Amino acid sequence: MNIPMPRIAAIDLGSNSFHMVVAQVQQGELKILETASEKVQLAQNLADQHRLKPEAIERAIACLSKFEQHLRGVERANIRIVGTNALRMAKNAKSFIQQASKLLGVPVEVISGREEARLIYLGVAHTLADDGAPRLVIDIGGGSTEVILGRQFEPLVTESLHMGCVSYRDLFFADGSITKKSFQKAVTAARQELLSVEHEYKHVNWSEVVGASGTMRAVSQVLHQMGNEGGTIERKALEKLCQIVIEAGHVDALSLPGLKAERSGILPSGLAILWALFAQFDIQTLRYSDGALREGVLYDQLGRTQHEDVRDRTILALMERYHVDVEHANQVMTTAISLYHQDLNENPFKQPSTEQQHNAIDWLRRAALVHEIGLAISHTQFHKHGAYLLHHSDLSGFSRQEQLILAILVHNHRRKLSLNLLEDTLEEFRDTIMHLIVLLRIAVVLHHSRSIEMPEQLSIKITNQKIRLTLPTDWLEQHPLTQADLEQEMNFLQKGGFQLHIVNI
Repeated sequence: MNIPMPRIAAIDLGSNSFHMVVAQVQQGELKILETASEKVQLAQNLADQHRLKPEAIERAIACLSKFEQHLRGVERANIRIVGTNALRMAKNAKSFIQQASKLLGVPVEVISGREEARLIYLGVAHTLADDGAPRLVIDIGGGSTEVILGRQFEPLVTESLHMGCVSYRDLFFADGSITKKSFQKAVTAARQELLSVEHEYKHVNWSEVVGASGTMRAVSQVLHQMGNEGGTIERKALEKLCQIVIEAGHVDALSLPGLKAERSGILPSGLAILWALFAQFDIQTLRYSDGALREGVLYDQLGRTQHEDVRDRTILALMERYHVDVEHANQVMTTAISLYHQDLNENPFKQPSTEQQHNAIDWLRRAALVHEIGLAISHTQFHKHGAYLLHHSDLSGFSRQEQLILAILVHNHRRKLSLNLLEDTLEEFRDTIMHLIVLLRIAVVLHHSRSIEMPEQLSIKITNQKIRLTLPTDWLEQHPLTQADLEQEMNFLQKGGFQLHIVNI
């Protein structure tokens, strides 16, 4: 009997184009089944007011409606959707994210620039032969450019710079005209962006330079049609192409072999950024790779289920960096997760899906492990310091929404409840987050003395805003400080709209 292999999918909501890929897992590897892409230009004129334009949103939703038809045979839990620079920058991104998430039945994850760089490197690395030597990977997107130095499947240095072929088109080639002066302005602006990061890269002797995504593909195709070796971009050939584009004078006059019509409008800006990279990093040869962000998302998803979840490695690194009391953190985590399962057992009608349970346990587990990282800054208000670190650090593997959820849990694990922070999360997650806040707070209180073993008869039930915590009478008598902590916690929870009842058995 042949057991059907699971299918997984990834969607990349880029600033210029949206991409979708569906793959099947076969013996731990991925077989690509279907791909689709569409030029959406989500970031068009974004710089004006940092808002997505209604027409751009309309194009984006129409594109996702087409993608949705290809995803109907894929379990929602096996689909990841990531948003990049346009959704990082747009003030009205939340509204679009809610529309897209509802349409596809999957939450849209807005990822940081460095996380985007990590995933791009992962996608590229899986398309290359591995000789163990360092490599430089470059991806020019619509709103940002990622530059990654890595070895094998491990990115070593990641940067995401505020320059892209759509944003630079709007800045330097808005009316479509191409002059030597405007082109040079774009190159200079890109080189200025690179100045702040080049020292991290130039001291390493990389063995090769690899380019990914649309600009790299378009330039390599044009150069191939002009007689250059397929897949490579040589410095002299690139310089010649830049001159040809400038001499054309206008994007409408561009007539280059192998260049798609929809690409001509953003070719000058992409070329300016690429030439700046060649000049600033003294690149002589770059070769194009088919791997990119969407493939990286697929392989990262595969790693989460079969090999290693990079998010757990990130949490361990945070614990080490901020000198977390590992034994205490693990005690709090164990109790918090135990309370989560007890509450589900006590509430037969509260049965979230397997995916929802998995997400909730992951959020609770990771928040418990790092709930004290703020102590490395100050004991006073350390829950707020910890939340700030989690919200604003570049955490490998985490989306912005996931970082925000961790930050909210840590911020609310003690003292006064700040439930207004939930307003920035997706509405569908808010009840779960509130539930987890209560569980984490109770676990932290029970382990306040750092030496308490939990009684076997401990149980909890949360119904709406009422919390019933069951403990043995003799256990509370033996731990009067914990009893006092619980009485204080009653007051904090009551001010937040909750009623904590302690039942003695």
